[in-house]
Amino acid sequence: MLKLLKYLKPYFWSVFFLILSVGVQVFSTLRLPSLMADIVNNGIVTGDPNYTLAVGLKMLGFTALSALASLVSHYLSARIGAAFSRDLREDFYKKVISFSISEIDKFSTASLITRTTNDISQVQSAVMMMLTMLLRAPLMCLGAIFEAYRTAPNMTWIIALGVGLIIFFSIIIIASVMPKFKLFQKLLDCLTLLARENLTGLRVIRAFNNEELERHKIEKSNEELTKTILSIDRVFSLQDPLISLVFNSVTLLCIWIGINNLETDLSYLGNMIAFVEYAAQVIMSFLILTMLFVVLPRANVSAVRLNEVFNTKSKITWKEKTLKAPEVSPSVEFNNVSFAYAGADENVLSNISFKANAGETTAFIGSTGSGKSTLISLVPRFYEPTSGEIKISGLNIKDYNKDDLMKKIGYVPQKGVLFSGSVNSNITFGNPKANQSEIELAAKISQSEEFIKKLPEKYTSHISQGGSNVSGGQKQRLSIARAIAKNPEIYIFDDSFSALDMKTDKKLRAALKPKVKNSVVLIVAQRINTIKDADQIIVLDNGKIVGKGKHFNLLKSCETYREIVKSQFSEEEFRKELNHAA
Repeated sequence: MLKLLKYLKPYFWSVFFLILSVGVQVFSTLRLPSLMADIVNNGIVTGDPNYTLAVGLKMLGFTALSALASLVSHYLSARIGAAFSRDLREDFYKKVISFSISEIDKFSTASLITRTTNDISQVQSAVMMMLTMLLRAPLMCLGAIFEAYRTAPNMTWIIALGVGLIIFFSIIIIASVMPKFKLFQKLLDCLTLLARENLTGLRVIRAFNNEELERHKIEKSNEELTKTILSIDRVFSLQDPLISLVFNSVTLLCIWIGINNLETDLSYLGNMIAFVEYAAQVIMSFLILTMLFVVLPRANVSAVRLNEVFNTKSKITWKEKTLKAPEVSPSVEFNNVSFAYAGADENVLSNISFKANAGETTAFIGSTGSGKSTLISLVPRFYEPTSGEIKISGLNIKDYNKDDLMKKIGYVPQKGVLFSGSVNSNITFGNPKANQSEIELAAKISQSEEFIKKLPEKYTSHISQGGSNVSGGQKQRLSIARAIAKNPEIYIFDDSFSALDMKTDKKLRAALKPKVKNSVVLIVAQRINTIKDADQIIVLDNGKIVGKGKHFNLLKSCETYREIVKSQFSEEEFRKELNHAA
C-alpha cells in the first residue's frame, strides 16, 4: 500500500491544506464540550443569562468553523482521491499494455479487469479515508483524552477501560475477517472470468444447448462469493452492538460517578457533561480507527495485487531507438528459431529456418497444433523465441524500437477484431492519416466495398463493440482492409481468409497481388487453394519444418503435404495434381 502512495506526490499542497483543515476541525470540535461546561458552571448554575449568551455565541462560532473545515477537508480528499485513482489507473493500463502475451496469459484477462476496476477502487477508498479519518481520529483521540483529564482527572480511567474493550473486540473482528478478504478477491476474479467467458461464447453455448450447465457454473461461483460476503457481514454485524454496549456503559458509568460528586460540589455538573462528551469523542475516534484497520488491510490486499502487476517485468524489452538502419528491401528471416510456452516441457517450434523476401508470398500449412500461428506471432514479438534469431530487413528484431518495427507490419488475426466506432475508424486504425481514397481502395481490395455501400451511412456507419453488428466474413474483410490501409512492408495473414467463400477468397487474393508486389507476405492457411500459388510453402509438423518449396515440388517431395492435399481434393483432382507435378 505504501508503494502506491507515491501517486500523492503531485498533490502535496492539496494534502497540506487538507491536513490543515482537519487540524482546524479537530481544534474547533474539542473546544465545544469545555465551552458547554463553562455555560453550565458559570452561566446556568449562577443564573447569569448574559454570560450564557456570550459563551453560546462562541460555541456557534466554533461550530461554524468546524463545519467549514469539514467541508474543505471532504472536498480536498475527494479531489485528491479521484486524481490519485486516475493517475494510478493510467499507469496500470500502460503497464498492462506493455506486457507480452505471456504476461497477459499469466494474470488472465479477467483478473486484470478486476484489478483495473475493483482493486483500484478499493485503494482509492482507503486513501480517501486515510486523508481524512486517519488524520482526524488520532488527533481527536489525543486531544479528547487531554481535555478529559484536564476536566475530570478522577474519571479518566473510565476512558481507558472503554478503549481497552474496543481494542479487544476490534482485534477479534479483524482477525476473523482478514483471511476472507483474500478469498473474496479470488472469487471475484473467478466470477468475472466466467461472466466474460460466457458472454463471449454465448453463441456456442446456445448452439450446444448448454445454458443450464453454464448457469450452474455461474450460480456455484456466485454462491461461494455470496457466502463469503455474508460471512464477512456477519462478523461486522457484531461491531455496532458491541460498540454501542461499550459506549452506553461508559456514559452510564460517567454519569453515576458524576452524580456522586455532585453531592459535594454542584459546579461539577458542567465538568461531568464535558467529560461524557470527551469520552464519546475518544470512543468514536477509536471506532473510526478500528474501521480503518479493517478497510486498510482489505485495501492492502488490492494494493498487493496491483503491485504484482507493476513489479512484473515483461520478458520482451524494446530499444529506445533502433540501433541501425535496416535494409531498404524488406525481408523476414528465421535462423534456427525454437520456442516453448512458459511452463511447457516441450518446444512448440524447433529449429525453424527460412527467409521470406520482398515481392514473395510465403505460406505456412500443417495440421492443427503444428505451430503455424505461433510461428508468425514471433514476427511482431507477441512472444520471444526461446532460442535462435529473427531478422526483419536484415536487422535482429531485438534491435528495433517498438514503433519502428510495428510500422513495418500489417497483422490480420485469424479472428477478425473490430472496435466500436465507424467503418472508417476501423480501417484507419493502423494508419490514422489515410485519406478517403486510400480507405476506399483498401475496402475494394479486401472485397469490403460491396457490403459497405449497402450500409445506411456507408463508410461512416457505426460498428458496435467487437463488430457484433456485422457478419464473421465482413469482420474478417474489414480486418484485412485495416492492414492494407496501413501500407506496411510485411503483411501477416493468420488464417485470415477462413471465413471467406472460395469465390471471394480468389477475388481478394487477385486484387491483393499488385498491392503487395514490393512487400513480404506471410500467410497461414488451412486451404490448399489459398496458398497453392505461393512462391514458398513451408510445411510444419509437430513444430518442425518437414517441407519447403512450391506446390508441385512439395507434392513430389513431401509426404505430409501430399496427405493434406489429398484430404482436400477429390480423387480425380488429386490425380491431376500429381500428374502435373510429375
